[in-house]
Amino acid sequence: MKIDLESPNKPEILALIEALDAYQKPLYPPESHHGIDIMALAMPHVLFAVARNNKGKAVGCGAISLSNEYGELKRMYVMNEYRGQGLGKQLLTFLESAARLRNCTHVLLETGYLQIEALTLYSRCGYKPCDPFGNYINDPNSIFMKKQIT
Repeated sequence: MKIDLESPNKPEILALIEALDAYQKPLYPPESHHGIDIMALAMPHVLFAVARNNKGKAVGCGAISLSNEYGELKRMYVMNEYRGQGLGKQLLTFLESAARLRNCTHVLLETGYLQIEALTLYSRCGYKPCDPFGNYINDPNSIFMKKQIT
């Protein structure tokens, strides 16, 4: 697998994000969806990583939106047939390293309580529960986590 920063404005990457939305939308009510759109993912302060298989096919993605205070992990997704191979951890590690190079010291995230695989990954990678941050409010469908990356 090869992971690199890319623009999200490519048809195959849009398909990954659509697959993520198709997975998440049935799980939670609309007010509990906190994904950011393609236009926001293409902003200069967003690090968008894509994992490609040995044939160059995009099979996973993730982003960190950087602010002055922290980075926020967004849009983590790995295609079903590539799960269980450590790709999610590789993407996460790559994004954390890219954020650290840009002087980010903390990464925060919001994910749904039903996304057990994601919660397990984040816990194994050192993320700990925290209070809502930024513009988030308490939501019974959301789990908030934080990790220091320095």
